[in-house]
Amino acid sequence: QLQLVESGGGSVQAGGSLRLSCLASGRPLSGYHIAWFRQAPGKEREFVARIWSGGSTYYADSVKGRFTISKDNPKNTVYLHQNNLKPEDAAVYYCAAEHRPLGSNYYVPARYDYWGPGTQVTVSS
Repeated sequence: QLQLVESGGGSVQAGGSLRLSCLASGRPLSGYHIAWFRQAPGKEREFVARIWSGGSTYYADSVKGRFTISKDNPKNTVYLHQNNLKPEDAAVYYCAAEHRPLGSNYYVPARYDYWGPGTQVTVSS
């Protein structure tokens, strides 16, 4: 059974940076597609970025050019580097994993079987 745990969240000022980590245990991450989602209070969970098992990446328009997703297979960890953070980036950030092909449904939370508990990101203006 794959288990995911996020870390690295915190409180920063607008324009600041954070690096979120998603550490996997139980199975190697190399065989999974990984995505980061976020959820702000009163809003639906939304797609942020994804990295396929083969390494290709894709980003939501709202974070493109500011966030970078990467993975370190030997460490069984996926990262989300966040630069130039804005108040609207504040949310709980979740990593999710799925081993089945996702195709064009990569942005749909229900398509992912494995989730971490989340890490809070707060951005002050």
